[in-house]
Amino acid sequence: MRLSDFKALSFDCYGTLIDWETGLSTELRPLAERSGRSPEQLLDAYGPIEHEIEEVHPQMRYSELLEKVHERLCDELGVDRDEAEAAALGASVGNWPVFPDSPDSLSYLKDHFRLIILSNVDRRSFVGSNRRLGVEFDFIFTAEDIGSYKPSLRNFEYMIDRLGEAGIEKGSILHVAQSLFHDHVPANRVGIASAWIDRRHDKPGSGATVFPDPVPYYDFRFTSMGELCAAHRAEQG
Repeated sequence: MRLSDFKALSFDCYGTLIDWETGLSTELRPLAERSGRSPEQLLDAYGPIEHEIEEVHPQMRYSELLEKVHERLCDELGVDRDEAEAAALGASVGNWPVFPDSPDSLSYLKDHFRLIILSNVDRRSFVGSNRRLGVEFDFIFTAEDIGSYKPSLRNFEYMIDRLGEAGIEKGSILHVAQSLFHDHVPANRVGIASAWIDRRHDKPGSGATVFPDPVPYYDFRFTSMGELCAAHRAEQG
């Protein structure tokens, strides 16, 4: 299997193209200071809480969902809830930083593939992120559009159906993502190929994402978007 076998790349955004753990850690710093926890401890607590709330409130906009996550984090850490901190977290998504290699990588890939976003986010939040990424995606599918959050198979089935209507067959799609839990597990189940961008390759644990058991299959593994592009360039000779 080669990268050049595919016609379309579907991307998870936050964790893959946008440095969501840095964004989260920045916004959660006041809570870390109030609770006496390290940023990494907060990220470890964050992942399961976010997933649980996404399961309970699949149609809630992501910015509002983050406010509920903040409330639950406060409860779990034994500190008072803070409405201002929660609102700041919910409003911060569009300001989270890009990984340094994302804009140039997307610019290169745009010349070779159709580019698609499949993200657990709301449209308004993604606008700021899209501006930072600096590329026009061919399709943008958000949790707000679909009414559920990954790893629900509904999100992938929705994408496959919409792309099929545009003449992009399932077998020509490569899903590119950091989260094994949110992306590679459901990609396996719906039968599309995937490339793991292992952004945490030099860090212990799984950070702000739940670690799946068993670990899903993936067709490619890269530690950065730049590495993926280098592999594609090598295929081109």
